[in-house]
Order: sequence, then C-alpha cells, then structure tokens
Amino acid sequence: MTTLKSRLQDDLTAAIKERDELRSATLRMTLAAITKEEVAGTSARELSDDEVQKVITREAKKRREAAEAFADGGRTEQAERERAEGEVLADYLPQQLTDEELDVLVAEAVEEARAGGAEGPRAMGAVMKIVNPKVAGRAEGGRVAGAVKKRLAG
Repeated sequence: MTTLKSRLQDDLTAAIKERDELRSATLRMTLAAITKEEVAGTSARELSDDEVQKVITREAKKRREAAEAFADGGRTEQAERERAEGEVLADYLPQQLTDEELDVLVAEAVEEARAGGAEGPRAMGAVMKIVNPKVAGRAEGGRVAGAVKKRLAG
C-alpha cells in the first residue's frame, strides 16, 4: 500500500475515534475516490503516491469550485463546509508556490522555449510543456497558464 494512502486511512481512523465529523467525512470521500480510481479500467491496481496525490488535488479542486458555487448561490453554510473540507485536504498536498516562485519558474521556461526557437503568444504550448513538470501539483493549471500568458505578452 502507498504511504500517502495508508496515512489517509490512519488519519481517518483517528478522526473517527476523536468523533471529528468533518475530517472523517472528508477523508472517507477522498479514500472512496482513490478506490474508484484504483478499480477503474480493465484491471484493479494499486495507485502510486503521485497518483494518490493527483486524486487528492482533484478532490480539493472540486471543493474549491463547490464552495464558490454555493457562495454565488447565497448558501454560505454549505460554502463554509466545502472550504473546511478543502482545508482538510490541503494537509495532504505539497505546499503551493507563491506568485513570485511561480513567476521565476515561468520566466526560466520562457527563456528555455525562446532558446528552442519558440516566440510570441504561439510559444504558449512549448512553455507549458517545460513549466508543468517543474510545477507538478504545486500550482493550479489556470494559475500557471495565466502567468505564462502574462510573461509572453509582456
């Protein structure tokens, strides 16, 4: 079993014993998503820590989007619940990059792409291919794309 998945299960057990409803419900949903991912496809398989982290990232993104939708709909109580669940999941994700750190990585990637002959706004794909592996789960894709567009335009 992967170490991240076993940590989630251990934390779930602890949350149940502490009667922490929010944490236990969030971890249950996350473990269910991991299990669903493991049995998807033609044969069941064990997920690696990186794959488990991608599932957790996807679940955290769902929580952010749901919180936004609830807030826009005037359902503040549900929005707060979704935000709290997102905070629980954030404990299992790597530290997010600051805007300055992201800008430095994007600047390096743009220079690397220019050295390879990519210029102007059409270089977006080339730059994204260079910067995405460096960012790897530490910044949301939309944030990265926005930083790349800004750097290419300016």
